[in-house]
Amino acid sequence: MTNSTTPNVTPPTESLAAGNNDALNGQRGILIRDVTSDQSGKWLEAGWRDFKRAPAIGLTYGAFCVVAGYVILLSLFQSGQPYLTLPLGAGFMLIAPLLAVGLYETSRRLEMGENVTLWHSLNGFRRNPGQLGAIGVILMLFFLLWSRVAMLLFALFYNGTVPPLDALIWQTFFSRDAMTFLITGSIIGGGFAIAVFAISLVSIPLLVDRDIDVITALSLSIRTFLRNWRVLTGWGAAIAVLAACGMVVFLLGLAVVMPLLGHASWHAYRGLIDTTNAEAPRLRRAVP
Repeated sequence: MTNSTTPNVTPPTESLAAGNNDALNGQRGILIRDVTSDQSGKWLEAGWRDFKRAPAIGLTYGAFCVVAGYVILLSLFQSGQPYLTLPLGAGFMLIAPLLAVGLYETSRRLEMGENVTLWHSLNGFRRNPGQLGAIGVILMLFFLLWSRVAMLLFALFYNGTVPPLDALIWQTFFSRDAMTFLITGSIIGGGFAIAVFAISLVSIPLLVDRDIDVITALSLSIRTFLRNWRVLTGWGAAIAVLAACGMVVFLLGLAVVMPLLGHASWHAYRGLIDTTNAEAPRLRRAVP
């Protein structure tokens, strides 16, 4: 009697299931990783290392944010709209991911062992300019919509009148309707923030790094957030708290906080997705 062994062959159904799982996990060879809560600290630590390796670049971008903040504040007070200071401060976080493109490029070059200067960092804005511009339009629309909603909230809670400057802080934080106003504004603003965070989390650094289209980048970013939403909600909250701390010290803290978060966001991108087998090649553009 002859003994025979059955070869260890994966059934077609199991092979198909594995393929479908990979398709759900990523796109174009880019896979989404599962991350744990301790990763946030590592991303911040890596961001701080990058900041210390190229402090002049980080401080330049941070100083730009500080100056831009003062210009916006001055324009609000001159136009008689100081009540928009808080909403626009929160709205800054909606467009900050796009402003950090140069910092992503800096961290990218440091990671690859390439030379990096302020001029080199600006090269990030020249990568995928059309695709980055499309995301810029999306973020700006979110920002404008949030500004309109903030104005509407003031109108609803203050009977169509804006509190005068000398009573603005009292009316906003300590009046009878202040708590309801702040809770409502925080919930709506939080919804805007989560939406923008989900679409920009991976998409913008991915467009700086890879030759990929904006639709794929947005899809990967949203799916990455949904896959790791618990951890990433905490990461987003940490970003918001650090940014708020930078703003409350007369915006001066942004000079350090903004570049730190920009570099850390690059490392978050590198930790969240695996591009080892990506179909899209890494972008290279020589800078004169």
